[in-house]
Amino acid sequence: MPDKTDIMLNRLTQLFPLWALLFSALAYWQPALLTDQKGAIVPLLMVIMFGMGMTLTGEDFLRVIKAPKVIGLGVVLQYTLMPLLAFGIGQLLDLPRELLVGLVLVGACPGGTASNVIAFLARADVALSVTVTFASTLIAVLATPLLTWLYLGERIPVPVGGMLLSLAQIVLLPVVGGCLINSVFHRQLTPLRNLFPLVSVAAIVWVIGIIVALNQGRIADAGLLVFVAVVLHNGLGMLGGYTGARLMRLNRQQARTLAIEVGMQNSGLAVALAVKHFSTLAALPGALFSIWHNLSGSMLAALWQRKPSTP
Repeated sequence: MPDKTDIMLNRLTQLFPLWALLFSALAYWQPALLTDQKGAIVPLLMVIMFGMGMTLTGEDFLRVIKAPKVIGLGVVLQYTLMPLLAFGIGQLLDLPRELLVGLVLVGACPGGTASNVIAFLARADVALSVTVTFASTLIAVLATPLLTWLYLGERIPVPVGGMLLSLAQIVLLPVVGGCLINSVFHRQLTPLRNLFPLVSVAAIVWVIGIIVALNQGRIADAGLLVFVAVVLHNGLGMLGGYTGARLMRLNRQQARTLAIEVGMQNSGLAVALAVKHFSTLAALPGALFSIWHNLSGSMLAALWQRKPSTP
């Protein structure tokens, strides 16, 4: 029987979308409060990943590695569905060339670290989420430039070395560190376990606020059409990830994980590639995606927290 403290912590965690929306509104209204905190994003993500690791054991990762078909399905859905959706939505909405480029770049990128956070908060399979993110990032060195060339006829280099270094720093080391501590001190940490999700909520809400503040100008300049394109891309990606997983007879927890992995992209990479190889206008879809997929993921996590992922 949960005590009053656990009930309060769970309720505060389940209000994740509300905190994210309120803090986003504050950041948009007063961006100066957060624009100088860009350097806090990486440490905050590391704190979240460490907290996630504290809920995992080595057996969780061994279980995932023993199911390579599930990892493979996540990567295949990531690199087939997302660029195809981006190109199709761009054509359907008749986006200008530069905005189409930006949307396709988002679709051609690997999964991002935000998907691991949302998987944790949604009570999905965190070990699977981290593994698929790592696998899709490894493949990005070939997949991202190939897909960009296939859909846009443009050749771009992808800084996969830097991406993998960031992934190791932000995801792997904190998760492994937390996992080791949890394995050694599992019983002693039990009273604190319900606190980890709330710490993650506070940290990701802060990250979302910083992202909104840094992109306030882009949001103000964005047309409705670009926002519609980003919402459709993210939503259909999540739906496709979930449906594809269920069609392959994966259980609901795995399907939820792949929905999050497929629908949430490394949009920061898309922004960087767009600015470097195309234009600041081409970076707009990626910037909006960075904001929206965190908000939509928050809402999805809050919904799935209330519904157990039974097979």
